[in-house]
Amino acid sequence: MTREYLKKATLTHKSDAAETKKIVRGILDDIEAGRDEKALEYARKFDKYEGEILLSDAAIAAAADQVSEKLKQDIRFSHANVRKFAEAQLATVGDFETEIVPGLVAGQKSIPVHAAGCYVPGGRYSHIASAIMTVTTAKVAGCKHIVACSPPRPDVGIAPAIIYAAHVCGADRILAMGGVQGVAAMTFGLFGLPKANILVGPGNQFVAEAKRMLFGRVGIDMIAGPTDSLILADGTADAEIVATDLVGQAEHGYNSPVWLVTDTRALAEEVMRLVPRMIDALPDVNRENAAAAWRDYAEVIVCADREEMAATSDDYAPEHLTVQAQDLDWWLDRLSCYGSLFLGEETTVAFGDKASGTNHVLPTSGAASYTGGLSVHKYMKIVTWQRATREGAKPVAEATARIARLEGMEGHARTADIRLRKYFPDETFDLSADA
Repeated sequence: MTREYLKKATLTHKSDAAETKKIVRGILDDIEAGRDEKALEYARKFDKYEGEILLSDAAIAAAADQVSEKLKQDIRFSHANVRKFAEAQLATVGDFETEIVPGLVAGQKSIPVHAAGCYVPGGRYSHIASAIMTVTTAKVAGCKHIVACSPPRPDVGIAPAIIYAAHVCGADRILAMGGVQGVAAMTFGLFGLPKANILVGPGNQFVAEAKRMLFGRVGIDMIAGPTDSLILADGTADAEIVATDLVGQAEHGYNSPVWLVTDTRALAEEVMRLVPRMIDALPDVNRENAAAAWRDYAEVIVCADREEMAATSDDYAPEHLTVQAQDLDWWLDRLSCYGSLFLGEETTVAFGDKASGTNHVLPTSGAASYTGGLSVHKYMKIVTWQRATREGAKPVAEATARIARLEGMEGHARTADIRLRKYFPDETFDLSADA
């Protein structure tokens, strides 16, 4: 495979893992020991906030009053789309039972977890859409208690639009606490909350590390790194749209990779000419992030043909994958490693991020090679069950006894033996390992 890099990343994302782990471990240990008071202490230190921690109905209503009617309509539109897609996902998971052998019936049952903790970032940007994505899917999945947790702004509180979105989408409680202390509060069941069974939602490196450390005692959706996006574009693509889409994703953060993979050098060169100009036209904070991401992490790759383009994309396993090329059905069938796929210029990553219905909590840093994004399935346990008649248990018990003895697990074998003796006292069975 021949890949020509017209632009190569000079950096790759590597957080100061050792220092981050040390900080997060200390905070988690402190809060688990000191409970509510210690969490409040960290909230005062990091959030610089001493207001209401668990929002009252009155506080939620006051926040809603600050949200414009137009924004409320947009939030309800996005919520309706996310809910509709989540309901369609839920319909793909069903309970069933099947007869394995005569007299032995086994089945599957889908059970939602009881309590979900949904972390909604609120630092550089107010992540209204993250509240919609995480809370709505938990509600559709059937979780009985949903906490939305978001960092309050110093002396102000959570952004009103985040509060309104979390409430409309079905959050039972809204927790004004950010970072590791917010994650810990949901996990340890502080402030009268039920202990979370699963933690979901994006966050900074400290939130991600806290989720990693807590995984096992709670479930998590994934460990998220910086957001990343890849565009596959052939000679029919519109260079201006391609460049705009790259810049739109680069503004997420200084270390958010964006990649262009094409089979057309002229398109690549035109996009590389346009991107810096578009970045310069952004507002200050957005411009700073996008400029750094483009300078240090972006790549532009020219391939020989579309098969090589697809193989390159699968190697990168991007979080977001856009195809602006002919024969979209071919790409849909061929591509296999991505968090979410956007086919054709009529859709774009921002649509999925905000309002189209698919979830925007997605695998980053190549994790799309083995997992998908947040869905109703993440909040559900797929469990199995079985029951048998005595005749149905007979051949299973015989096989179990022999296999267990071959493995050296005599105790296992005897649980089969005793049933055979009880149910079939007049029969003789050869249950030795070498039978």
